[in-house]
Amino acid sequence: MIEKTDISFGPDSRNRLAETGDPSAKGAEAALESFYYALNGRDLDALRADWGQSPLVQLNNPVGGILRGIDAVADLYAKVFDGAVRVQVTFGDVVAYLGEDHAVFAGRESGSYTAPDGTAAPLEIRTSRYFRYQDGHWRQFHHHGSIDDPGMLSAYQRAVRGI
Repeated sequence: MIEKTDISFGPDSRNRLAETGDPSAKGAEAALESFYYALNGRDLDALRADWGQSPLVQLNNPVGGILRGIDAVADLYAKVFDGAVRVQVTFGDVVAYLGEDHAVFAGRESGSYTAPDGTAAPLEIRTSRYFRYQDGHWRQFHHHGSIDDPGMLSAYQRAVRGI
């Protein structure tokens, strides 16, 4: 099934990892919301639990490039969470591509980040997230994010990397 949804997950997202055992689309949405809870709340344990454990889980984003395996993914997020930049985004404008054991959520992350010098800057990221129902839970296996505006991309990379 493919559908335009009205879901939106941001800084007020909840940790719904306990609901990811539901094999329906509701369980996949619980995993998606749990990711945004972890990201906006800088909760590395929840973030790690939201991802699959395969060495082929993959993160493609403007800060880390292409990373494979949960350890590489968690290491990148640990650096972001422990760094001086504070990211707050809301995932919306979502189209869901749902199957029996897979779900892709494609949309936009809109929000801002606070740079180390205290200035706030806008953040707009095209985002897709792939989840699988495996071993009794929905888990994230792939993420792709892109920033279209070259100036915004460069500024965000410099802020997060501390350059």
